[in-house]
Amino acid sequence: MELVVLSGKGGTGKTTIATALSELAKNVVRVDCDVEASNFYLFYDGADIKKGEFVGGKIASINKEKCIKCGKCEEVCKFDAIHDLEIDPYACEGCGACTLICPQNAIELKDEKAADTFITKTDEGIISRAEMEIGSDASGKLITFLRKNSKEFSEKEKLTIIDGSPGIGCSVIASITGSDVVLIVTEPTKSGLEDLKRVVSLCEHFGVLVLVSINKYDINEDMSNEIEKYIEEKGLKLIGKIPYDDMVMKSINELKPITYYENSIAKIAIEEMWSNIKKIIF
Repeated sequence: MELVVLSGKGGTGKTTIATALSELAKNVVRVDCDVEASNFYLFYDGADIKKGEFVGGKIASINKEKCIKCGKCEEVCKFDAIHDLEIDPYACEGCGACTLICPQNAIELKDEKAADTFITKTDEGIISRAEMEIGSDASGKLITFLRKNSKEFSEKEKLTIIDGSPGIGCSVIASITGSDVVLIVTEPTKSGLEDLKRVVSLCEHFGVLVLVSINKYDINEDMSNEIEKYIEEKGLKLIGKIPYDDMVMKSINELKPITYYENSIAKIAIEEMWSNIKKIIF
């Protein structure tokens, strides 16, 4: 069973909720698919038990011994990635046009490392995660790899919680493809509602069961009511409304899941939300 936690934008509290749910669910496998801002693992002490390199694509390389400095590669490059017969690794898209135009076959495409991948073992279980190379882009292939990398530590009856990327891009599509349930975390703002609509539309396209929670619902209850109306119209399930809580910022600063704070009103709301989720997915 795979539960993916998503949001239409960053900063809605997605990782806070994903971490709390992981704590409440106990024996789970965690996958951090928010690779461009990976922070799931920061809440845990652990050791990396498996490390690998992920190759995301190709990058051009010029053999200076073969090169006759004709400049044809620089002329044909549509990405302006070749200057004075030097390849700009941040601009090269690995399209291969330069390899085709070179009369000396002096240019070849080489594998480009996009990220280091890790399986981190903690007292709370396994985390599959990645650390991106500088200038690398998150790709659906990397997300798919991280999910597959976690499979050997998962069992049929074990829950996998995926902390997805915000938005509706390739990495989000790769996070939800083949998953069982998506929990969308939204916030009571106009942009929050529009972002929610986009993520819901994406999930509907892939036929994934959608659950919704409104974080900090009480900072704008009129907008919360508007979001609830949309959820009802779409026939979705609102499984939690979490109040604003200063304790959440304390938990982030101290790198502890919000479930560690007994006096937290957000913790209580998330516990109720987890009870609602269990009734649906188990």
